[in-house]
Amino acid sequence: MRVAIVHDWLVTNAGAEKVLRALVDIYPNADIFSLVDFLSDNDRETVIGGRFAKTSFIQKLPFAKKHFRSYFPLFPKAIESLDVSSYDLIISSSWAVAKGVKKNKNQLHISYCYTPIRYAWDLYDEYTKEIKGIKKIILKLTLQYIRKWDIKTLDRVDYFIADSIFVQERIKRTYNRDSVVIYPPVDTQNFTFKTDKEGFYLTASRLVPYKKTKLIVEAFNEMSDKKLFVIGSGEEYEAIKKIAKENISVLGFCEDKILIDYMQRAKAFVYAAVEDFGIVPIEAMACGTPVIALDGGATAETVIEGVNGVHFEKQTKEDIVNAVYKFEELKFNLADISKNTERYATQRFKDEIKEFINSIEV
Repeated sequence: MRVAIVHDWLVTNAGAEKVLRALVDIYPNADIFSLVDFLSDNDRETVIGGRFAKTSFIQKLPFAKKHFRSYFPLFPKAIESLDVSSYDLIISSSWAVAKGVKKNKNQLHISYCYTPIRYAWDLYDEYTKEIKGIKKIILKLTLQYIRKWDIKTLDRVDYFIADSIFVQERIKRTYNRDSVVIYPPVDTQNFTFKTDKEGFYLTASRLVPYKKTKLIVEAFNEMSDKKLFVIGSGEEYEAIKKIAKENISVLGFCEDKILIDYMQRAKAFVYAAVEDFGIVPIEAMACGTPVIALDGGATAETVIEGVNGVHFEKQTKEDIVNAVYKFEELKFNLADISKNTERYATQRFKDEIKEFINSIEV
């Protein structure tokens, strides 16, 4: 059986790339396709075993390495330009356009869907609200085009797999399609339990607006007696570093070894994003560290109130402050928190994916 794995784009090693790595492990002889492939040497080895993906025409467009997202009106045509016609099985790893790759009637296409296209659907208003004038008109027309294309290509997917119940509901609402839920893989072998916790809090993510790390920092600015470490890099790094008070240390990007060390020692991990799944909070729990998270998105289903963490209702600094104080009044079984993350382990993901695909073939 010839297998093609289609990933939206390859530029970093984030959550979706952990799924891609597991898919490549399941099908080591699969060919990998992507709109662009600009992985660093280290990430290339980690994500796709040192190989190069087969890419679209966007790879060679001017300034694509730094600004490929500026070509997003071309993404539908670019994904359709990838020739996967000679493969028996197509697996798309899709949060944008990968699910729209063309197929023929003799091929099986399974889409592992992190979300329907965020900027065209659920986050449409957020992506367009700051744009003014002619740029806003052009952006809205482009997103309308992408919405129509997204719906038109639904018949190219035979089966959807959602990465959470939250996304399963979004797929049903947006596409009117059923899906099965298979949680993404979490590296529970390296993110391991440590008993001794210290007196600091931790947050870690890409420092981009929707992750709401800046909001967490603003909340801890109100709690000068509580120490917070911030790990991550991104467009908000300088702004976050500028507003952080003395009780907050902004460490920037850290290698996994350092991230794991902080996760193992933190008294709690704080997370404020609306996530499709959210691998990082699970990694923290694998270290036996409770999570303080938003009661929305997939953290509403992975963080259980009073068992492995606490929730806050709204993305406001007041709600985060109140959740921190609520957390400090509770006691948690840290060993159980770590043990229960095995339900998200990498091998479990691989087994469930293989079982699902084999059941279709039968």
